[in-house]
Amino acid sequence: MSVALWVVVPYVALTVFVVGHVWRWRVDQFGWTTRTTQVLESRLLRLGSPLFHLGAFAAIGGHVLGLLIPKSLTEAVGVDEHLYHLVSVSAGTVAGLMVIAGLALLLARRFTSPRVRRTTTRTDKILFTVLAVVILLGMTATVGKNLLGGGYDYRATIAVWFRGVLTFRPDPGLMADVPLIFQLHALSAWVLAAIWPFTRLVHVWSAPIAYLWRPYVVYRRRTPLGVRR
Repeated sequence: MSVALWVVVPYVALTVFVVGHVWRWRVDQFGWTTRTTQVLESRLLRLGSPLFHLGAFAAIGGHVLGLLIPKSLTEAVGVDEHLYHLVSVSAGTVAGLMVIAGLALLLARRFTSPRVRRTTTRTDKILFTVLAVVILLGMTATVGKNLLGGGYDYRATIAVWFRGVLTFRPDPGLMADVPLIFQLHALSAWVLAAIWPFTRLVHVWSAPIAYLWRPYVVYRRRTPLGVRR
């Protein structure tokens, strides 16, 4: 069971993640979009979308720092365990609250506006459910265990296991004594990764980064019809 949960599940999810994106791009390029509904309702979207996206970016940045950067490296630059715990818990709590507030507004908008609700697909409902589970489990782990509880040093176990998965040297034994809430959060994250290519989340890979260095667009006044004649 340990190998199935902490070796098989991650690699199945990663395989589906990669192959699914390739398949989606080849067969559904016109569907590679977030299917915006801004023209249908903008009041709640104007508040919920920035909250959700900024909170999500902060949460992802925190996960990258905690999972991919070894504990020895942060200690080498003078960040001890107490300082890291203080910053990660406070920043993680703020980011989590932003994500929850933003997602709540977006879901309220989607299910209270008849026009927006009609654009909601079955895939959207599955995505919103999995996304909500991932976020709530993560917040429970952050607030319940690391903020209000005794704390848990996930960088000594979960982070090492995760880097081992990415380098094809997974050690499922590292996850054996991890608190249940962290285990559930990790498993739900793999589920999210597996369904990612088949949902509107693919739009994150289409950020208009080239906009930053593309040439200026020159607009010219159209010659009036009478002048042309």
